[in-house]
Amino acid sequence: MATKFDPKVPFNALPLLPPAEDVETKAVLKACIEATRQLEGLRQAAKRIPNQDVLINSIPLREAKDSSAIENIVTTNDKLFRFASADDEHADPATREVLRYRTALRNGFNNLTVRPLTVQTALTLCRTIKGYDLDVRAVPGTTLRNHATGEVIYTPPEGAAVINEKLSNWEAYLHEDNGIDPIIRMAIGHYQFEAIHPFPDGNGRTGRALNILYLIEQKRLDLPILYLSRYINANRESYYRLLTGVTVKGDWEPWILFMLDAVQHTARWTTEKIEAIQTLMDDTVRHVKAHLPRIYSRELVELLFTQPYCRTGDVVGSGIASRNIAAKYLKELAAADVLLSRKEGREVLYLNTRFLDLLKSNEQVFRPYSAA
Repeated sequence: MATKFDPKVPFNALPLLPPAEDVETKAVLKACIEATRQLEGLRQAAKRIPNQDVLINSIPLREAKDSSAIENIVTTNDKLFRFASADDEHADPATREVLRYRTALRNGFNNLTVRPLTVQTALTLCRTIKGYDLDVRAVPGTTLRNHATGEVIYTPPEGAAVINEKLSNWEAYLHEDNGIDPIIRMAIGHYQFEAIHPFPDGNGRTGRALNILYLIEQKRLDLPILYLSRYINANRESYYRLLTGVTVKGDWEPWILFMLDAVQHTARWTTEKIEAIQTLMDDTVRHVKAHLPRIYSRELVELLFTQPYCRTGDVVGSGIASRNIAAKYLKELAAADVLLSRKEGREVLYLNTRFLDLLKSNEQVFRPYSAA
């Protein structure tokens, strides 16, 4: 049973990990097997995409968008993909904040090659997401409220010493050799991080990014492409209710099952999305070879998927062609219905609309070239 809880009192009595309860129940272990299977399917599907930047440049954007939407930071798909590969100084504040989440996730992924996931990782993630220096909360008065009623529903621990102690325990639990499957540990660690609520802002997004990075560190994923926030956003009420259930009643099993279900569903959905991307790329290769054999190269086609809002400078920067020839290539691709040209001010953008529509859609279908 969890320590007695009053939502208006700082929860300095938040129990340290590991949980006192048996978390590896029969139902949890069964769900963990399926989640593991689906994650492995996702890993294998990703390996079949020759250029991994196709995935790294696209799926994390959707993760960033939905993770931010959970915190009521909202942008459009069009703005997000348009500014993802360009200077975002002209983007609105919400779009820039969502893009910072994508940057934080990518930087965190790159940093895993040189250092393990730590409290410092969480701090760096949060600073990148928010776009300014911050540290562990030192000022009292932080409360979480019901958006509809204004009622205080949770007051996290207070005092830098208390928060740092609980963060150190959280970090140690994630890496100790306790025999608990990493996916189950991810679910437990995610609750604990959200309950500690260590930073003045950005805790939810930081915690959700940490989930993905932890699965990568534990060799359950190779790339930051698990679109976990899709499930959480679609089941937001259950997500918060089950978090509260752990806090108030020590009710771990429903929470862990929810997170395992999130991993299972989003891994399968992301696998299907990657398979659809691969099919579209193959279809695009066939179409360009058939209609524009003089300009075809695998590198050019892949560029249209790593930069779906393509500019002449992108072609030049990739080393495919000089500026004049690059502009000619993009015009020919637009004439062949591979790209859609769109003039914005002095700039001409070339959109891979089939790929963009596929990325934005919850379905795994795209408009085939034969139907154009």
